[in-house]
Amino acid sequence: MQRGYVLHTRPYRESSVLVNLLVDGQGRVDCVARLGSGKSSIKSILQPFQPLLFQLSGRSNLKSLYQVEAASPAVPLSGEVSFAGFYLNELLVRCLSVEHGAEQFFFSYHKTLMAMAAEFNQAQLRYFEVELLKELGVMPSLQIDTSQSAIEADYYYRLLSEEGFTPALGPKLNHYSGQMLLALDSGQLHSDDFMQAKLLMRQLLSAVLGDKPLKSRALFGKGAIKSPIVK
Repeated sequence: MQRGYVLHTRPYRESSVLVNLLVDGQGRVDCVARLGSGKSSIKSILQPFQPLLFQLSGRSNLKSLYQVEAASPAVPLSGEVSFAGFYLNELLVRCLSVEHGAEQFFFSYHKTLMAMAAEFNQAQLRYFEVELLKELGVMPSLQIDTSQSAIEADYYYRLLSEEGFTPALGPKLNHYSGQMLLALDSGQLHSDDFMQAKLLMRQLLSAVLGDKPLKSRALFGKGAIKSPIVK
């Protein structure tokens, strides 16, 4: 049996669904699952944040999913935290391809969900985004600038596309403090860092996501709770 999480599902033919999975040791896997009916239906467990055990078969990029069962109770995400969870799922669907691999990313995802369920902090999203960009090979160094000098906490930096961070004069738009960059690198962000870190990660992710907006951001509509994802 293999283990994984559902990232997204959509209808496929009669009584079946297309499923994007994040599978331990494999990364993203796309498959077809028959939902079944009555007591044998797997619809109730084929849901986001539900740890699953299952079997996969097939030699093409579109596998068949069967013998699906819950590995444990669903990770308890609700309210703002569930919106953040859907954001993580959409990021993975948009950024990871079946061919990419990301064989070890299951643990990063599982670890983030469990931390969010225990006590949500928007820094958890930033650390996840950093890990994802590292997996994709597009995360610039948070320790060394473009001249190969160490990032200094008392300096400000701007991001040069496909190059990294270069020293900048003062706290201007799209200038990031060295202190925040080092805190992001070491997993020690404080609340004063959150806005800068969020803007930086949005700038970095835009190069991967393109112009198509993330649907999960729409969950934070006008009058809704304050978004930890966007400005």
